[in-house]
Amino acid sequence: MLKRHLLTPGPTPVPPEALLAMAKPIIHHRTPQFKKVLKEAVESLRYMFQTKNDIFIFTSSGTGAMESSVSNLLSAGDKAIVIRGGKFGERFAEICESYGVIPINIDVEWGKAVDPSQIEKILNKNKNVKAVYATLCETSTAVINDIKAIGEIVSKTGAVLVVDAISGLGSVEFKTDEWKVDIAVGGSQKGLMIPPGLAFIAVSNKAMKMVECSTLPKYYFCYKAAKKSADKDDTPWTPAVTLIIGLVEALKMVKEETLEGAILRQKRMAEATRAAAKALGFKLLAPEAPSDAVTAIKLPEDVDGVKLVKTMRDIYGVGIAGGQAQLKGKIIRIASMGFMTQWDTIIAISCLEIVLKQMGYDFEFGSGIKAAEEVFSR
Repeated sequence: MLKRHLLTPGPTPVPPEALLAMAKPIIHHRTPQFKKVLKEAVESLRYMFQTKNDIFIFTSSGTGAMESSVSNLLSAGDKAIVIRGGKFGERFAEICESYGVIPINIDVEWGKAVDPSQIEKILNKNKNVKAVYATLCETSTAVINDIKAIGEIVSKTGAVLVVDAISGLGSVEFKTDEWKVDIAVGGSQKGLMIPPGLAFIAVSNKAMKMVECSTLPKYYFCYKAAKKSADKDDTPWTPAVTLIIGLVEALKMVKEETLEGAILRQKRMAEATRAAAKALGFKLLAPEAPSDAVTAIKLPEDVDGVKLVKTMRDIYGVGIAGGQAQLKGKIIRIASMGFMTQWDTIIAISCLEIVLKQMGYDFEFGSGIKAAEEVFSR
């Protein structure tokens, strides 16, 4: 028998309460009963995003919401600053290019956070920039960016700030309104603890004014249509009814713990993971700006990262993630987001040690577990 443990940076484990809610007979979406559920979901999302802005729910992965932030705000030929410090920052640039928007790319070394002053310099030189695209937690590198500082800079211009908060929402501090974020993008399968399939957009008044001027094509991901329906506690198209019902249950758990409490729990798990990695003789990919949602650990050349991840998953049932693109086989990523506790971290580190020993890596057996337990025992 193989009992599975999931510590990937999305999808993440789903609480039994949400699973049971989603197992109930489905209800029709054009009913007062579902409107009540949808209204509760939106209010809970406002709590998660820390915003009073409009929130639209789309049935898609987070990438759909990322694309919507381009197609609804901009027009062909517009310029947008894009921070490319990993796979998901690069994705924003690719979406811009596909719509004829001109990206002004800030290429950041993978494992580093962007310097906000770089954005300020470009904005000062390019007064016609319409948007700045940033990532809260770059999942591919486990880097956290200083969105608060970026928001201060962008808010003083006519540009809007769009933030991919998909892997950070509910796991790290993020304050949409206070940090002056105009478009915040979220997804269901990470810190919000339900399966993939829902994407969320929090839209400021500044951003909605820009929507009026956009000439790019859009239909399904149309903010005007979404706004018209949202004002009536409704959706323009058929929503993922079951997932939204599960979302309500999952976010009830966050409210009971409090958002601050959930963030602190995940922070301690990340600290324990980082401590264990160092005790095992490894270095972090992002030592200066580490995310508390996921930890990226650099592997020595004699450790095959692809084999390590595969063995942990297929032989021992412990799922972690490997590296992407040029980091494939060179790093592992262990998540601490969503429905996880310190015991999940202990299991992951224990399994990691067993497989490393089998692969011939030289270290003091138990040193990673000891370091993690010391963090949890404080």
